[in-house]
Amino acid sequence: MDKTAQVDSLSEIKVLEDKIHSVTLPPQLLAKATSMIARAAQGFKYGGYFTGFDQVASYIDWITNLPWDKRSQDNLDIVHAKEKLESNHYGLKEIKDRILEYLSVMKLRNEQSLTEAQETGVYKFMRAPILCFVGLVGTGKTTIAYSIAEAMGRQFIRIPFGGMGSALDLRGESRVHADAEVGLVMKALRRSGTKNPVILLDELDRVAEHARSDIMGVLVELLDPEQNMAFTDHFVDYPFDLSEVLFIATANNTGNISTAVIDRLEPIQMPSYSDEEKIIIGKSYVFPKILKEAGLTAQILQIDDDVWPQVVRPLGFDSGIRTLERTINGICRKVARNLVEGKGTTFHLTTTNIKEFLPTW
Repeated sequence: MDKTAQVDSLSEIKVLEDKIHSVTLPPQLLAKATSMIARAAQGFKYGGYFTGFDQVASYIDWITNLPWDKRSQDNLDIVHAKEKLESNHYGLKEIKDRILEYLSVMKLRNEQSLTEAQETGVYKFMRAPILCFVGLVGTGKTTIAYSIAEAMGRQFIRIPFGGMGSALDLRGESRVHADAEVGLVMKALRRSGTKNPVILLDELDRVAEHARSDIMGVLVELLDPEQNMAFTDHFVDYPFDLSEVLFIATANNTGNISTAVIDRLEPIQMPSYSDEEKIIIGKSYVFPKILKEAGLTAQILQIDDDVWPQVVRPLGFDSGIRTLERTINGICRKVARNLVEGKGTTFHLTTTNIKEFLPTW
């Protein structure tokens, strides 16, 4: 090995050493990482280029970027949580009450734990049951999960289960494989930067049929408070404490979810929206947001109250609000085009001209 290459190798080794000492790693994992770096250094010294160096560097990068001791401060103020839920969602009173009840329990139990920690020196984090929102598409399952994270002041990460074809997607692959990857759970924790995010397990019932039993087996470990205190990703190969993660699940129905997983969830049925509720949601929640996204203002586009029934139900019944969002989007796009083409500066939609602006299917 020439001197230049040796210097480069030593500098790369130094970077890895600095990385593992710049963060707080569990003692056993630190010893393991130190040993791997030492072997890589020996390989450079006696055998030229160390063929496994890239794998070592990747492993060190992952373990040093996982939030082993980093957590965000929870905001369990019930008044604040209620305001967030009301500002983001119309109706759903029973669901909001259930969420506020769970946050109240978390607040009281964590206060008790804090008192016990002052006496015993050991703080035990208490959490609410794992909520599972079950309902038809477009009924707000994902958005209400995001609102919970926002209300608590936690990072929000979504893991999509739709079409997931292997349990290794969740748990990761062993480093003996050349193209091994970390699992989605560890990737979520790295992105969040904290060990207590809200992780949404989205569409649990839509995993690939051939992998269902394997994925459900991993979910049992992931969601069980007695087991997830030491969840082991095959790539990281060291237990990670997931007990402070707040898991929330969604599904269109529970028929394709195993009994063992359902047993660890608290199913909450998401109701369909009535036309009256959709009119209020469209006027007060969806329309102002889409108006802003389209570069329009309330002065440029006005919609009469008696027009909204046609906007809400242009074709037929829809349980969620996705069709409503698409319809309002279409109206705003047509108004934006007319504005750009100089066909007017303000637009007032009434029952006589609404058909000109409603999208045609």
